[in-house]
Amino acid sequence: MESVRAEMVAGVLSLAVEVGEVVEAGQTLLLLESMKMEIPVVPEGRGRVSRVVVSPGDVVQEGDLLVVLDGA
Repeated sequence: MESVRAEMVAGVLSLAVEVGEVVEAGQTLLLLESMKMEIPVVPEGRGRVSRVVVSPGDVVQEGDLLVVLDGA
């Protein structure tokens, strides 16, 4: 299981995955926006999206949980 967390304070711009989808390492899960820059959030490994905790428009803090992946 991989817990993908925010690396900085940012706004959630958009989601690129849905629960149940299998993703590869480096695939964009969602886009964050901070200081007018778009930051793609990517997993370290392959997995199936089991939970998406955020929605577009949410503001996240450093360390907040964004997405949970299970082994696929």
